[in-house]
Amino acid sequence: MNRMNLFGMGEGELRDEIAASMGLPRFRARQILEWMYRRGAESFDGMTSLSKELRAALSERYEIFGARVIERLDSADGLTAKFLLGFSDGTAVETVLMRQPYGTSICVSSQAGCAMGCAFCASTLKGLSRDLTSGEMLAQAVAVNRELAAESRKVDHLVVMGSGEPLANYDNVIGFLRLAHEKYALGMSFRSMTVSTCGIVPGIDRLMEEGIPVTLSISLHAPTDELRSRLMPINRKHSLQGVVEAGRRYGERTGRRVTYEYTLIDGVNDSAEHARELSRLLAGQLASVNLIPVNPVPERGLMRPSPERVRRFEDILRRHGRAVTVRREMGADIGAACGQLRNRYSY
Repeated sequence: MNRMNLFGMGEGELRDEIAASMGLPRFRARQILEWMYRRGAESFDGMTSLSKELRAALSERYEIFGARVIERLDSADGLTAKFLLGFSDGTAVETVLMRQPYGTSICVSSQAGCAMGCAFCASTLKGLSRDLTSGEMLAQAVAVNRELAAESRKVDHLVVMGSGEPLANYDNVIGFLRLAHEKYALGMSFRSMTVSTCGIVPGIDRLMEEGIPVTLSISLHAPTDELRSRLMPINRKHSLQGVVEAGRRYGERTGRRVTYEYTLIDGVNDSAEHARELSRLLAGQLASVNLIPVNPVPERGLMRPSPERVRRFEDILRRHGRAVTVRREMGADIGAACGQLRNRYSY
C-alpha cells in the first residue's frame, strides 16, 4: 500500500492522524515530531523512545521524506555551502548555508523557480515550476541541520530569500514560519527570521497583521519607477512609491526595522544620483539599506561595480543619514547566487 508521508505535519495534524488510524495517545505525536525535525530522523528505525513493535507498525503505514541532498558545494573559505535538495516528486531547489559572525544562517527557497522575471536573477531564467509546501521549506532547514551535526552546530537564523517570491506563496510561507517556531521543530524565535519580497503590497499588509515579529526585507534595486520597471517587472503592478509606503506601514505597525535590498549593477543603478534619489525616497522611515554588489549571472550580462563605486554609493547614503550595510561577498566561487546550481541540473 502507499504510505503517507508524515514530514511537514504539525502537532495537531499528526496527533489526529495517528489517533484515528492507530489509536495512539496524544504524546506519541510530539515524540515522532521531535525525532523528525529536531533530530533529523529519516525513518522510524532510530526512534529509540518508541518500542520496536510500534516502530514496525508505523513503518508499515507511514514514511518520512523531507529532502535529500543531491549535491553540496563548499566555498574555499569554508564559510558558505550551497545545497541542491530534492523532494519526493523529483523537484529540486537550492538552499544556502552561511556561517556568519552572529551565527549560522540559511537562505530558504519558497518556490521551485520564480515567475517574477527580475533582470539580474538566475532563479527566474526557467520560470516557475511550482510552490513549495510548508514542510518542504522546513525540510531544507532539517537537511542542513543534519549536515551541521558533525560540527555540533545548528541553524540559528533563516531568511526566506532563496528562489521564488515568498509572498506569492503566502499561506505556505506563514505555515513554515509558524512550524519553524515550534519547540518540537526548530524552536526558532520569530525575530531570527526574515521574509524577503520583491514588493507584493497586499502580501506585505497581510504579513503586518500576522502578529509575528519577523524582519521584512524588500527588494528595491532602483530609486525610480522607470528603472525599477526595467529591472523588476513586478513594478508595473506595484509601483515603487506603493512598495515603499507599504514598508513604512510595516515598520510603524510592528516596530521592526525594514531592510531595503539594493543590488548594485555596474553602469545601471550605481551612480551618485541614484544614491541621492534612493536616500530621498526612504527619508523619515524606520529602515536600513543593504547594498549587494551583483553576483554576475552570465545569461544576464550584468556586471559588478568596482569597489570604489560601491564605496561612493555607500558614502552618499551615510551622508544623508541612511543606515546602510554592504553585504559581504560569500560563496562567489560556488555560484551562490539564487538559481545557478539548479539551472545547471535543468530542474
